[in-house]
Amino acid sequence: MAVVGIFVGTMYGNSLLVAEEAEAILAGMGHKATVYEDPELADWEKYRGQYALVVTSTTGQGDLPDSIVPLYQGIKDKLGYQPEMRYGIIALGDSTYASFCGGGKKFDALLQEQSAQRVGEMLMIDASEHPEPESESNPWVEHWGTLLG
Repeated sequence: MAVVGIFVGTMYGNSLLVAEEAEAILAGMGHKATVYEDPELADWEKYRGQYALVVTSTTGQGDLPDSIVPLYQGIKDKLGYQPEMRYGIIALGDSTYASFCGGGKKFDALLQEQSAQRVGEMLMIDASEHPEPESESNPWVEHWGTLLG
């Protein structure tokens, strides 16, 4: 059984819906998962040596939603090297914008810089093709859950 913190960056609720579905799927697989809707650095630090799943949409020119910016800044400014962190990313975006899934890509780049270990591939969900993002995320989460130690 793995312990997973699910960290949400959302504007209109789609990322939260995806995160809640992921929480249910992971729990059904025997993992302990908890969703953080307005995540802070202290929440993230509880999962050192465990797993983090970042579920975020993208705003503006590839920016992160306000709800997850404090977590991102805290990781960037205060943590640095964190090779013991294992994580996954579900990025929601719209391919009609040049900054498609920019929020998720930005979070992934930061964690890679800090030597965190990504588990599996990042999932990028295109809102223009998949208006119900959970139809894409649920099978990905089922697979991701099998990769957890």
